[in-house]
This record gives sequence, structure tokens and C-alpha cells, in this order.
Amino acid sequence: MTYRSLLKNNKTFRLLATVQFISYFGAWFSQVGVFTLLTKELQAPANIIGFSAIFVFLPSIILAPINGIIVDRFKPKNLLLTMISIEMISIFMLIFVNSLAMLWFLYFLTFVRMAVASMYFQTEMSVLPKILTPQELKLGNELHSIIWAVSYALGMGAAGLFIDIFGVKPAFIADTLMLFCAMLILKTLILPDEKNTTQNNPFILIKEGLAYVFSNKKIIHLILLHGVVGITAYDVLITLLAEYEYAKIISIPLAIGLSNAIRAISLLIGPYVLSPYINKNTLVYLYLAQGVGIMFWACLQFNFYLAFIGLVMAGFCTSSLWSYTYTLLQNDCNKRYYGRVIAYNDMVYLTFSAIIAFSTGYLFEFYEIKLSHFTFGLGICFIFAAFYWWWFNKKYN
Repeated sequence: MTYRSLLKNNKTFRLLATVQFISYFGAWFSQVGVFTLLTKELQAPANIIGFSAIFVFLPSIILAPINGIIVDRFKPKNLLLTMISIEMISIFMLIFVNSLAMLWFLYFLTFVRMAVASMYFQTEMSVLPKILTPQELKLGNELHSIIWAVSYALGMGAAGLFIDIFGVKPAFIADTLMLFCAMLILKTLILPDEKNTTQNNPFILIKEGLAYVFSNKKIIHLILLHGVVGITAYDVLITLLAEYEYAKIISIPLAIGLSNAIRAISLLIGPYVLSPYINKNTLVYLYLAQGVGIMFWACLQFNFYLAFIGLVMAGFCTSSLWSYTYTLLQNDCNKRYYGRVIAYNDMVYLTFSAIIAFSTGYLFEFYEIKLSHFTFGLGICFIFAAFYWWWFNKKYN
């Protein structure tokens, strides 16, 4: 089984992948647009940039129990269409943010957008085990991360150039139009109609989901091991590097776009090279390589162009770590609890991401921690994660 044969033979997965690419590609236009709006047009301080990034992660953290119930309780196609429609409207409304006095509106729209995007993702990931075999599921998750990386590379690069030429508001409109196209494709999709559960009482659903997770220590460890990958949320870090380190040699939106595009190329290449060699015994080396790659990037951040080499190394193992740990969790999860377990998993993953996003701006602004030192610390976290996986694999596998 190859990536190509999976896409060729499974029409449902192929259409889902197409929608994923279009929506992810467009998302970077609004993502770069928001950070450019804050740094260049509104001239927001670093702590506000870091705080605004929290709203990218906050919905999945605080709404996880509710999201999981909704994903398990309702038909997937209806959920996907509803979520993408709300996301499209929330992105269009960003064009009305024009001053720091409207930060509250920016935060609100970001919260709504990420809440529905998170539920869309959780619905999609709970559908994959139903339309793919266990062998296909590993490839499907890898393809998901590859598509994310391709859209990330192309989207970030295109968004940086687009915003540099046309401005921030046209980028929000472009993202809205791309989501509309994705919605039209989604309407043609045929998905399994069955719900994960027929239970109607939300409190019982929450209780059942939590009881299942906490009674299964292996699930808890897999959620934490996957969650560690969430500290690779470099959006604020790259934005601050662009504004405070590289602004003298290149425009901020181009620096953000190019840096993320280079990183995404690494995220794309990694799974192609590493996929045949990834298993439970070799995963420890991926964690170690991820840590070393991030530390190498930290040492090269003093130069914009040399930092590209570091970004390649920092991203080479990330997609494989994300997809393989996700596959392990899906394979060990009872299908009755797919939606809730995936929601709790995202909650932990994005909690790690939110902590990193906020602490990047906060430590830089108030404690004057060098960005390179902070980055080096992220690499050390993955060294500890490697020992955690080694212990887990020895005990449970």
C-alpha cells in the first residue's frame, strides 16, 4: 500500500484530502494576516502577540468535553458542513478589525474560528478509522500531515507574498473564498451515517468518556506522548524573530512566510524518508532527533539565511512523530469513544502549544529571555520525551 494507491482507490478519503488541502492552504492567509495586522499595522507589543496566539489553542482546551460529545453524537457530514460554514463567516469578519481597541473582536473571532476548525478536525479524525483499514490508517495519518505540510509551505509562502503586495484585508477575503470552494466539494462527500453513540444525556457522555480515559493508563500515556509534539508551535517564535531579528534585512510578512515555508518543506520531506523505518522500537530515535534538530536551529537563529538550515532540521521528524503517535492512539481506542478521546487528546496537545505560544512572548517581553535560548529549551524537552517513550514502550509493548 502506497500513498498514491490509497488516494486512487478510496474516493471518500481523496475528497476529504482535497478539502483539507484547500482549507489548510487558505488558513495560512488569515494566519499570516492576523500576525501581520498585529505587528505591522497595529504595532502590538510582544506580549499581546503571544496572548493573541493563545486564542488559536484555547477553544480546543476548554471545549474538549463538549466537542467530543458533539462529534460522537451527530452525523459526521452534517457536522463538517456546519463547522466549515461558521469558520468561513468568522474569517470574513476579520476585515473589520482596524485598531487595538478592537482586539476583543479579534480575540472573539479567533476563538470562534478555532473552535469550529477544531471540531472539524476531530470529526474528520474520528471518521478515518471507519473508512480505512489499520494499515491504511497509518498512511492516512501520514498523508494528513503531508498535506498539512504542503499547504503550509505553499500557503505560508504565497500568503507572505500576497500580503506584501495586496495587504491584510484581501488575504482574509481570499481565505473566505477558498473555504467556500472547499464547502462545495464537501457537499458531494458520502460518509458513514452512523453515530458513535446513541446516548443523549451529555453528562453521561462526559462521565463515560472520562471514565474510559482514566481507567486506561495506556491511553493517558499515548495522549501525553502525542501532546509533547504540540510544543513545536513556533508561530509566535517565528513572528518575534521576524520582527526583532530579521526586519532590517527583509519585510516582516515575507520573513514569516519564508521561514514557515522552509519549515513546511522539511515537514513534507520527513514522512517520505522516515515512514518505512518508523515503529515502536525506533520512535525513541525520532524524539531524540527532533530535540537535536531544534537545538541546532537555536544555534543558527542569529542569521536569517543560516536559520533555514536549522528550520529544516527542526521540522524533519515532526510530521512523523505527530502521525505515528496519533495512529497508536486511534488503534488503541474503542470506537465508541473516538470523538471524546480525540477531543481530550487535542486538549492536551493544544495545551502544550498554548503554553509555548504565551511563554514565548511573555518571557521575551518581560524577562528578556533570548529567543535562541528559549528555542534551545524546547529541544531539551524532546530529549526528556525520548526517555519517556523508552520507558512506556518497555512497560506496555
